[in-house]
Amino acid sequence: MVEVNVDMYMTSRERVQAALNHQKPDRVPLDLGATAVTGMQVSSVYLLRQALGLDAPGTPVKVVEPYQMLGEIAPDLQEALGVDVVGIGGPRNMFGFRNEDWKEWRLFDGTPVLVPGAFNTVPEPNGDILMYPEGDTTLQPCGRMPKGGFYFDTIIRQDPIDDSKLNVEDNLQEFTPISKEDLDWYRAEVKRLSGTDKAVLGSFGGTAFGDIALVPGQWLRHPRGIRDVTEWYMSTLSRRDYVYEVFSRQCDIALANLEKIHAVVGGLVTAIFTTGTDFGTQHGPFISRDAYRDLYMPFHKRVNDWMHKNTPWKSFIHSCGSIRPLIDDFIEAGFDILNPVQCSACDMDPQQLKDQYGASLTFWGGGVDTQHTLPFGTPEEVAAQVRERLRIFGHGGGFVFNTVHNVQAGIPVDNLRALYDTVTAARMRF
Repeated sequence: MVEVNVDMYMTSRERVQAALNHQKPDRVPLDLGATAVTGMQVSSVYLLRQALGLDAPGTPVKVVEPYQMLGEIAPDLQEALGVDVVGIGGPRNMFGFRNEDWKEWRLFDGTPVLVPGAFNTVPEPNGDILMYPEGDTTLQPCGRMPKGGFYFDTIIRQDPIDDSKLNVEDNLQEFTPISKEDLDWYRAEVKRLSGTDKAVLGSFGGTAFGDIALVPGQWLRHPRGIRDVTEWYMSTLSRRDYVYEVFSRQCDIALANLEKIHAVVGGLVTAIFTTGTDFGTQHGPFISRDAYRDLYMPFHKRVNDWMHKNTPWKSFIHSCGSIRPLIDDFIEAGFDILNPVQCSACDMDPQQLKDQYGASLTFWGGGVDTQHTLPFGTPEEVAAQVRERLRIFGHGGGFVFNTVHNVQAGIPVDNLRALYDTVTAARMRF
């Protein structure tokens, strides 16, 4: 650990950079909403804003990621909580339309929200709601929100597979050279955010090899290739050479795109969300180390090696579950940041993780268990776990506070207050 002068106040950007460099910052950095896996479901955002007195009752909150129905963490909420990180994503969301032309909508629980103008849904007779790629209701639906639900489930649109006609190009449908329009978008976003003191985390896409949340291609009008979840997982064994070639070609496109993006955003981006491919279950990895090293690691290493050679960016890997047997390989592949740090999974004890990997990885997450403690615990239990995780992971730097994955719907508002009040109090004493 490198000591820094913590008597001097740090900006958010300096604070995050110190943590990523395994230096002790003036206080533990906080992320909420910088990525699609470090945010908060819109119903909980609404409750938190009401509890903090930021809005009058009934004021709607924007849904900025409609697949998971994540709410906007607006600048006033960032200020109230002391958030240190903001995100840059692409100009279109997971359903392929832009977040613009906002209109009013209500969730099943009555929460008032604003959704993009192309958020066009059709109800089914049983009360479920269907969503469509690019908001085009003339196409096959790509998502379903069950009646009474809070999120959309993917609808698989898989054509019959004929192995004799299977074409790698079909599974490269979404991986194309970046357009001038998208580069202009990133240029404008970086310019907008450069006026703040926040650290910037980029989610540029294209580098998540085999991310099962993306394989079905919810945003594609007519997805081709292998798009069924079960079929894809089986194909990593039964069609291993096909999947490897998809990854290889995808990697070539991704590196060319990253070079162009770097020319636009440069060093104003602190880290990038490199991959969200999950490798863990509650009880252990669902692939072997050999399988990871054979099929995924070569491409993770290519991306990370390029990044570390050509940019100042840190590389962020998201993988849920019990993944401890793979962490050494993640480090060898060049990842700097591990998220969401699911401490409730088997063999993911926070102290052991910090002791074994704290010198090599920054833990981004793990701040409180969102499966059990946050939704079902008491405010006192939430506060106690937050203090414990800050103590363990925050020691000597190498920690950005976030919950274990997104804060879900249905969280008691007193638990939300306990979560962020405890973070604020602990950071003041850090």
